Amino acid sequence: MATDNILEMRGITKRFPGVVALDDVNFAVRRGEIHAICGENGAGKSTLMKVLSGVHPHGTYEGQILLDGKEVSFSDIKASESAGIAIIHQELTLSPFLSIAENIFLGNERSSRGVIDWHRTNTEAQKIMARVGLAENPATRVQDIGVGKQQLVEIAKALSKDVRLLILDEPTAALNDDDSAHLLDLIRQLQERGITCIMISHKLGEIRQIADSTTIIRDGHTIATLDMHRKGGVEEDEIIRLMVGRTLDQRFPDHVSQVDGEALRLEGWTVHHPADPSRTVVDAADLVLRHGEIVGLAGLMGAGRTELAMSLFGRSWGSDISGRVFKDGREIQIKDVASAIANGIAYVSEDRKRYGLNLIESIRRNVSSASPRRFSHRGVLDLHEERAVVTELCGQMAVKAPTIESVVGGLSGGNQQKVVLAKWVAAEPDVLILDEPTRGIDVGAKYEIYQIINQLADAGKAVLVISSELPELLGICDRIYTLSAGRVTADLDRGDADQETLMRYMTQIKED
Repeated sequence: MATDNILEMRGITKRFPGVVALDDVNFAVRRGEIHAICGENGAGKSTLMKVLSGVHPHGTYEGQILLDGKEVSFSDIKASESAGIAIIHQELTLSPFLSIAENIFLGNERSSRGVIDWHRTNTEAQKIMARVGLAENPATRVQDIGVGKQQLVEIAKALSKDVRLLILDEPTAALNDDDSAHLLDLIRQLQERGITCIMISHKLGEIRQIADSTTIIRDGHTIATLDMHRKGGVEEDEIIRLMVGRTLDQRFPDHVSQVDGEALRLEGWTVHHPADPSRTVVDAADLVLRHGEIVGLAGLMGAGRTELAMSLFGRSWGSDISGRVFKDGREIQIKDVASAIANGIAYVSEDRKRYGLNLIESIRRNVSSASPRRFSHRGVLDLHEERAVVTELCGQMAVKAPTIESVVGGLSGGNQQKVVLAKWVAAEPDVLILDEPTRGIDVGAKYEIYQIINQLADAGKAVLVISSELPELLGICDRIYTLSAGRVTADLDRGDADQETLMRYMTQIKED
């Protein structure tokens, strides 16, 4: 029987030990559409797609999957790929040491009599790369191209397998605005070629821009499917209300900071590129943070925001670093990460999975990892004190997990971010540098992170927030510094700042 739906998932229920991740989920996708899925972190979006793609094989869940109106059962990813389904996970699955061409055909090599045909491999890779707008030499190693281009390699890899249904899990989470726009254009082009796309995303603006339909999942249940082209359109507030089960009248919690004396001051902070010492990345930056104050740092990609933060945090990035650092009015020397922590400085990386967490360890071990001396006496770990402190911090941060022994890799993005924050709060710092603290998490979890940042400021901490989202900085910060080409171009009180003003200073080259 002919059907307009390329895909139907009926009554899907997926259980993990102690957790029902999906509960009677029903989901349908029309042939040739771009269908968005959104929901809070932990709602079950990625789990549903893993069921569809065979990551969670048939027999490990209840319910039916119908493709072109016929029931299918996938024992693994290869089975779903043979049916024309490809999934691109949020964490890219490329081998950094192999070439682009080798990654595209990995597991699907172009060979003759057991020997790889490199001419054919590179020629076919070049054709597929042209389809996704990737103008690189196919012999280029993946580690030598940016994240945006790596995402295109993943899509090229999917296209090499004659994909009909492409699933993209948070495809623009780690991309800048230009790369995101290019990727959305590519998704539209794939749609024009007859490929159906399912896109999981927290970026509601992108969903409204590109999706034909949007399904909202909350707490493992399907809540609604919206026609994005309906008369009058679909507003973000409606999607948010369906996602979180309540209205978010304010995206940012009300807060009045009680600012005290100076906590940290940078004078003439200068950092050069580690691979090219002649290149200045941070140029004579002056910066002041005060106790109880939330300060923003705004800048375009390449402005030097993260480089400034990492170089300050124990010189963990850069070369030929110079300048002076003052803590509570006294000059200090920061030679390495240990001395930064000893001087009360903490840094939450923008890449929590790579630099912030040990994904195969428990919440308890992750939270205590930055402050071993706090939990040990004469070199012996006090497990009772460790458990008590970690339990209290996870309660304060509202970490949603069965126990503090739960493995961090199994938590949602928002809960992983809370664990990173708890880790550094456990170190009892005076200054916290938060680099993209809400990247890749939903609006409900963002609100909770903002509340935690406010609590840290209320406890007298000086908080520096680096963010690519200007509304976020304007919504939570007391002051905002702008950075352009490694130089501080403005120091603005929140009342004197708006997006236009910030952008003007972010694109300005400061005169000597």
